[in-house]
Amino acid sequence: MNAADVMTTDVITVPPDMTVREAADVLLRHRISAVPVVDSTGKLLGILSEGDLVRRHELGTERHRSWWLSVFTDTASSGYDYVKAHGQRVADVMTRDVVTAEPTTSLAEIASRLERYGVKRLPIVRDGRVVGIVSRSNLVRALASAPVSVPAAAATDQEIRESVMAHIRAQPWGMPWLANVGVHDGVVEIWGMVNSAEEKRAIRVAAESTPGVRQVTENLMVRPYSPE
Repeated sequence: MNAADVMTTDVITVPPDMTVREAADVLLRHRISAVPVVDSTGKLLGILSEGDLVRRHELGTERHRSWWLSVFTDTASSGYDYVKAHGQRVADVMTRDVVTAEPTTSLAEIASRLERYGVKRLPIVRDGRVVGIVSRSNLVRALASAPVSVPAAAATDQEIRESVMAHIRAQPWGMPWLANVGVHDGVVEIWGMVNSAEEKRAIRVAAESTPGVRQVTENLMVRPYSPE
């Protein structure tokens, strides 16, 4: 799946010359936490989020630096803080360095960018113009509506065991030589030693996500830590 499959196409946007108060009202009225800023042709100029409106002089929340810290602060940073707190137009307070994606960007890459840049949404652009937006909630909705794969009924216990072992073996933490897997009527039982509680949990999840498995009984033990 890619961005075009899950993105919201009815995107709320604001112009750069809108006042900060008007933009704040847009966020509240539409119950959104950020809005793309576009020009008259739909070209993306920036994004305005709740985070851009936190440090405001009207609220008494503007950033105040102590006199001794200001000695080590360059004038560009001080000027930036002042504009954020006192700017009256969206163009003054919006975030200009926007992380974006294209309609053909895979959901895997979308998720990576959300994590890498610590953002909650990505404007989807084509030729520089906003055509949609993908947020974390879009990914959650895609997960909720994803079809559930139905395993082949003909899978035997031996086939299921081999699939479970191959699944575990393919993972970087997989250590099948330390685990013993048995299968009876689709019920998987696992014994053995692992290095951590995380590995123990990962092996159980790997078995549960293998097609044909009806239930997993996990009897793994965590190897005691012995410092050298």
